[in-house]
Order: sequence, then structure tokens, then C-alpha cells
Amino acid sequence: MIEKNQTWKLVERPQHHKVIGVKWVFRKKKNTDGSIKKYKAMLVVKGYAQVFGVDYFDTFAPIARLDTIRMLLAIATQKQWKIYQLDVKSAFLNDFLKEEIYVEQPACFAAKRDEDKVCLLKKALYDLTQAPRVWYSKIDKYLLKLGFVKSFSESTLYVKGDS
Repeated sequence: MIEKNQTWKLVERPQHHKVIGVKWVFRKKKNTDGSIKKYKAMLVVKGYAQVFGVDYFDTFAPIARLDTIRMLLAIATQKQWKIYQLDVKSAFLNDFLKEEIYVEQPACFAAKRDEDKVCLLKKALYDLTQAPRVWYSKIDKYLLKLGFVKSFSESTLYVKGDS
């Protein structure tokens, strides 16, 4: 998915920018009976190494409040509305970064003959401090383009009436 999304490009190691490490996180997805469904590997940035004001300036990304979700479900049930749930695969890998972020090439994934180069991120990776903000910005623009209206009091609530 990282290559498909063109998440980074290989560049010479910068002189005046910090290069952040990355690591692989491995998981097993299981079936309901406990048997292994599939193995998953996820590349994450060592975001704890980032410094505010140097590597990033803004991290705000709103989270839906539980009372808003409960209220929405109660109203939808009462009015017999259809409810749709969305799970976006590789959500944080989908939008472009504004900052210049350099990361080491992942272990066992380094480009042959370019092992000394680093990755200039074009798009966010998991555990990057600004990844949630980048994702929220993308989904916000998309929903507004589709004609949804954002609530004034709850920034994660979007409403669209029938046309």
C-alpha cells in the first residue's frame, strides 16, 4: 500500500533536517474461532522522536464525542433512518503532508544501490504526530464537497439532507 500510494520518494540525506526512524509492527488477524485469518505488517514512524515547533506545528484532529454518537443513534432509531459505517483502509496514508519529513528507509525494504538515501514523505504514515490532522483535513474537504454540512457545535458531525 505504501508503494501504491507513492508515500515517499528517495532522496539524499539532508544536512539540516532530522531523519526520523521507522519500525515494523506485526499483527495476526484472527477468525472468531481463534484461528489465524491473516498476518499484517504496518510501517510506523517513531513519532515520539518528533519535536513540536521543529518537525510539526499543528496536531489538532477532532474526535467524535460519545454523547454525540449516542444522540445520533437514538434519533436514527426513533426516525428509522439508515445508518452507514465507514472504515477507510490505510486512512492515514491518503493525504499530502505540508511539512518536510524525512524518515529512514525501512529495514528489509531498502532500495538496492541506494541504501544511504532516506525517504522524503509525501504522505503521512502511522504514528506520525500530524497524521490525524492530515487525515481529518482530507475527509473534511471531501464531505463538504459532497454537500454535507458540518455542525457548528460538533466538528465531527456532518449532516446531509435528501435533495
